[in-house]
Amino acid sequence: MPLSEQEQKLLDEMERSLYHNDADFVSAVGAGRGRLNYGSLVLGVLLAIVGLGVVIVGVVIHVPLVGILGFALMFTGVLVALRPSRGLGRMGRSSARSARSPGSPQNRAGFMDRLNDRWDNRDEKNE
Repeated sequence: MPLSEQEQKLLDEMERSLYHNDADFVSAVGAGRGRLNYGSLVLGVLLAIVGLGVVIVGVVIHVPLVGILGFALMFTGVLVALRPSRGLGRMGRSSARSARSPGSPQNRAGFMDRLNDRWDNRDEKNE
């Protein structure tokens, strides 16, 4: 069911607000979705196929150790295929840092400390 015009405008406004106010969060979430590394994908799929073949051979010859080795090979293949691209993750983090203001990391730590202090002292102010 499509969104109404008012709901679509509200969603667009919320998205703009998120990009404007929480740029760190958006860059952190977006950093996980890098380019697809085709070399890793091909290698992982090949390892998984070879591992499946080794599992089948282990079942046919009734040797559990060979089947376990094949399963480990399949699991490794899946991990290699799903591995994120290394270079893009670093670029995403560095570009997110450059988008912030120059003194932001120090200010953020101080800001969080101040918030924690204010939270701890909230009862003292009310009394």
